[in-house]
Amino acid sequence: QVHLAESGGGLVQPGDSLSLSCVPSGRTFTNFAMAWFRQAPGKEREFVAAISATSGRTYYSDSVKGRFTISKDNAQKTTYLQMNNLKPEDTAVYYCATDGQLHYPGDSVGAYGSWGQGTQVTVSS
Repeated sequence: QVHLAESGGGLVQPGDSLSLSCVPSGRTFTNFAMAWFRQAPGKEREFVAAISATSGRTYYSDSVKGRFTISKDNAQKTTYLQMNNLKPEDTAVYYCATDGQLHYPGDSVGAYGSWGQGTQVTVSS
């Protein structure tokens, strides 16, 4: 099983930017497809973005498209989520996830078997 650790969360104001990182450990980690999800208080966990390991193609939810960018540094085995023009509705715990495969498995929570512990992002004035 792949263990994932997120970092980079914090408290920011509306319109600010924040960059999250996700680093794997444990089982030998090769170039897997990676995703970011988030969960706000009282709401279900929802898909944010993903990146395929084969094509590098990226996928975004409509709510973050044009503001967030997912990327991978394969040499550093790190996945990033650059978040720009943050809004109060972006407040949530952000999780990185993988299903241990090369291809994008979709935007369903159930498609991913390995998750990090999450990092809190709060957008408030």
